[in-house]
Amino acid sequence: MTNTIQRRAMLGAGLAAAAGLATAGSAAAADSKGTQPTLTDKKFGDLLASIPMDQVGTELAFEAVVDIAPSEDLGAGPLGGRRIVPITGGRFRGPRISGTIEAGGADRQLIRGDGIRMLEATYELRADDGTVLNVVHNVLIDQPAPDNRYARSFLTVTAPTGPHDWLNRRILVGTLNSLKPARDAVLVRVFVLT
Repeated sequence: MTNTIQRRAMLGAGLAAAAGLATAGSAAAADSKGTQPTLTDKKFGDLLASIPMDQVGTELAFEAVVDIAPSEDLGAGPLGGRRIVPITGGRFRGPRISGTIEAGGADRQLIRGDGIRMLEATYELRADDGTVLNVVHNVLIDQPAPDNRYARSFLTVTAPTGPHDWLNRRILVGTLNSLKPARDAVLVRVFVLT
């Protein structure tokens, strides 16, 4: 009986020690994940001043005239009006690359309740050397008045390994303007963020 009591006491002490270790471990974990000291105006300013401002610039990647067919209304959905604009061809040119735009792409558009147009165009570029690049082009257009238009975009261009794969390693942004009535097309200017 004494052995049983001793074993129970030892087991109880062991459990208590384990619980203490678990609590200490939790406290240490909380400290390592704990809250930061209050960020005062001075500390905030010191942190900002500790890293020089990295200015964002742009370089022209290419300009494109993208030919389009008439848009097709796809009806309203839960997020707004939907339509599709077929891409029928075109040309592009830049300091490091030029070529044609392949027919068969499309621009899928969402017209939100607040009037903002969200575009996602997917198409291919064929460089003059025969390389085919895949493009996904996302555009936000806000035009509250005829003379007040904001149209900015970001693009993902996927190129195979080779002379144009620099496009895979850069962030691309752009602008979009209609070329109507001169041509059923849009003018896309694409810039590399530097």
